[in-house]
Amino acid sequence: MSKKPFLHTHPYEPFLFPEATKLIVGTLPPPRFTIGELRKEDVDFCYGSCNGMLWPILDRIFGLNLKFENTAEAISQREHFLLKHKIGVCDIVHSAEREKIDASDLGMQNVVLRDLVGYLQEFPNIDTLLFTGGNSKNGPEYFFRKQLKELGLQLEVVSDEVPRIHQVEIGDRMVKTVSLTAPSGAANRAVGSLQLYKDLKSQNPAFNTFDFRVMQYRDFFE
Repeated sequence: MSKKPFLHTHPYEPFLFPEATKLIVGTLPPPRFTIGELRKEDVDFCYGSCNGMLWPILDRIFGLNLKFENTAEAISQREHFLLKHKIGVCDIVHSAEREKIDASDLGMQNVVLRDLVGYLQEFPNIDTLLFTGGNSKNGPEYFFRKQLKELGLQLEVVSDEVPRIHQVEIGDRMVKTVSLTAPSGAANRAVGSLQLYKDLKSQNPAFNTFDFRVMQYRDFFE
């Protein structure tokens, strides 16, 4: 008898509020968040994996002095930051099936998406989507393009340099999308191959892939 695939369901509702002007959009947190088997350095919140770099990057940019632990205080710090800076979080994947239980986007099958366009219509102050990854298969931009296509819409290129910037008209406003370098170790090789990274590294041998993301994210979060 074949083994039933693991149903990887998103454990968090979208973090949305009327004042939000930016929206962080990813796919799914690691499977341990779905089954509630968190590590002591994980935070039980969006992007709370101890292996992820989003919160360490924002911690560096804004000097937040965040706690990286499985506590209510750590959650509260992150919620406070997002509300203060009018940033929401709405990962585009509601659920997916996996043969292999890991966090890779490519491993997702029978993906059920959240209605991101519907949320953009519901929250009219959102003018920027910050994708935590590019247009590779099963990435957040890839799925958003799929949703737009079904509605007869498409992304227009604003800048084709990394991080790629696009825009799309939703209702009566333009929404900008930014495809940030993914805040995960899996994207380090892609960062290492960028000419800009190579140039900066040659000027300063201590410069690393985390520093590169901090530099890139700063432009869009501040």
